[in-house]
Amino acid sequence: MNRPTTALLAALDALLSVAIGLGIPLVMLTILWAVQFDLAVDWTAFWRAAADFWMLGNGVDLMISLDPQTAAQLGLEQAAVPFVIGIAPLGFALLTVFLGRRSGLRLGQSPHPVLGTVTGIVTVGILAALIWASAQSSTAAASFWQTVILLPVLYGVGAVIGAWSTLVRVNAPLADAILGMTDRLSDEARNLIAVALRGGAIIAAAMVALGALAVALLLLVNYSTVISLYESLQSGAAGGAALTLAQVSFMPNLAIWAMSWLLGPGFALGTGSSVSPLGTQLGLIPSLPVFGALPHGAAFGFVALVVPVVIGLLVAAALRPRVTTPGDFSLRQAGRMLGTGFGMGAVAAGILALVALWSGGALGPGRLADVGPNPGAVFLWAFVLFGVTASIGLFANGLRSRPSRASPASPAEESKRPGVRRPAADKTESADTPSQENLAPPR
Repeated sequence: MNRPTTALLAALDALLSVAIGLGIPLVMLTILWAVQFDLAVDWTAFWRAAADFWMLGNGVDLMISLDPQTAAQLGLEQAAVPFVIGIAPLGFALLTVFLGRRSGLRLGQSPHPVLGTVTGIVTVGILAALIWASAQSSTAAASFWQTVILLPVLYGVGAVIGAWSTLVRVNAPLADAILGMTDRLSDEARNLIAVALRGGAIIAAAMVALGALAVALLLLVNYSTVISLYESLQSGAAGGAALTLAQVSFMPNLAIWAMSWLLGPGFALGTGSSVSPLGTQLGLIPSLPVFGALPHGAAFGFVALVVPVVIGLLVAAALRPRVTTPGDFSLRQAGRMLGTGFGMGAVAAGILALVALWSGGALGPGRLADVGPNPGAVFLWAFVLFGVTASIGLFANGLRSRPSRASPASPAEESKRPGVRRPAADKTESADTPSQENLAPPR
């Protein structure tokens, strides 16, 4: 496959990715336009709303300016003053990364992966700029620079991940050249860094997965409250479907918020509010049905704090054989395990703080400008908690794997101990003692 073909296919992949991401809210809003409004409203308003929601989901801030009448109907504090919505429904961001990775997997098999990746990123940037220009209105205005930077970056991250995994799998020269740069490190340092990165990533993934499980359980337990909030909104079938789609796109955010709740610092739903295992303090919040599943402070909250401790211990115990071999401890081995344990904590804390930063933001005017977990608190709690528990897990598993000193050693092990010699054979006796052949009777 030559260069023009590679570039063309990469551009088509980028076009398809943008069409899928924008098409999901656009199709739902078009159905709402046809069913709820009987085609009586200008369709371009729904196009702009879909484009704004798609850009918002990929991390672009929206500046909202409401007229006094609409602001009074909403009843939100400071709604008449222009405000920023900066919270990103991470479902769209994950979709962009996934579609970019899908394109990168194919580009890794082409002879020109770098050209294809760059072409795809540039195509996404151009399409994002065109969509931004078509979605401008006096009510909602997206940031141009965030649009042309964040969207291509998200797509590029997915494309690089996909292309890299393919290049490593097929042993491409490009991947071998990049991996060869790590040869400057010693085998021991490279192994410890790999264990810290792997352990931290596993811990972070496990915490987010448990957060998603907690959200599912809370929605199941508080199902009646969620349904009653749906009924109170009286949005109709099409409006309810659109509202459900918007809440589904926020599910990754809710999973990260639940992770922060399990970790300890919790999250906020407005300035001065707090939702944590130690208690829940809320003011006026939007009547979104999903908020009916918010956890409340109870004895279960203190039990939930044990979850990250168990995760840190189990992951460290599972990875300990990669750090050192079982046996008696030395100061060097203890230093390796301590450094690896806190390395896992640093990696896990960095990942969790990054996703916490991405999951929060401004949800509306006034006190709703502060929504989501505090990234600094998440990093501090995760680093201390997982650094300590991972180190304990490494040391505890090492103590358990030490051989018992009371068990008798075999002759082979006894001979290998320093300062112990096997008794030499008695050469005189062996020389004077006749062999069995000499004692045999003559035939």
